[in-house]
Amino acid sequence: MRTRQRRGAAITLPNPGRSRTTPEDSPGVTIMANLNKVLLIGRLTRDPEFRSFASGGRVASFGFAVTNRRKNPQTGQWEDDPMFIDCSVFNGETNKLADRIEQFGLRKGSQLFLEGRLVLDRWDDKATGEKRSKHKLVIDNFQLLDSRSDAAGSARGSSTNRSGGRGGPPHDEGGEDPILPPEEGDIPF
Repeated sequence: MRTRQRRGAAITLPNPGRSRTTPEDSPGVTIMANLNKVLLIGRLTRDPEFRSFASGGRVASFGFAVTNRRKNPQTGQWEDDPMFIDCSVFNGETNKLADRIEQFGLRKGSQLFLEGRLVLDRWDDKATGEKRSKHKLVIDNFQLLDSRSDAAGSARGSSTNRSGGRGGPPHDEGGEDPILPPEEGDIPF
């Protein structure tokens, strides 16, 4: 913690090296929180592509489509307005989300619920030398929404999260089957 003196009042900042604007610092300025959280339901537009890194990490990349519906003011008809998003899923220290994408056998057309955050990719175009950028979604959690019979290879489970499952204990990657959610007819209510 460090203390900064301004207009006769001491302000304590929680993180050294990072300043924080407070109403005392700038009259009329409001402190605003930041949140980078995206929740989407849609379908894969292409099969996932997997890459491994020398460090042992792994990433799955795929296209994702979300359809917004809007009413055409001229015709009065409802129209689909699709949005296409590039997504990346990484294996982390405590989760293996990229591996789960492969285990579930996700393919083009699979329906998912995605939870993630937006990141901005920047690069130089090799052909023109121009700087390029695009937003993509880095997935923190996902849930398969297709029925088990619709998604090839998804019979081992239908969702995953940072703790390894639907609120259950983390899955041991040692070869045992994960705890499966109940079948549709087995729900106890």
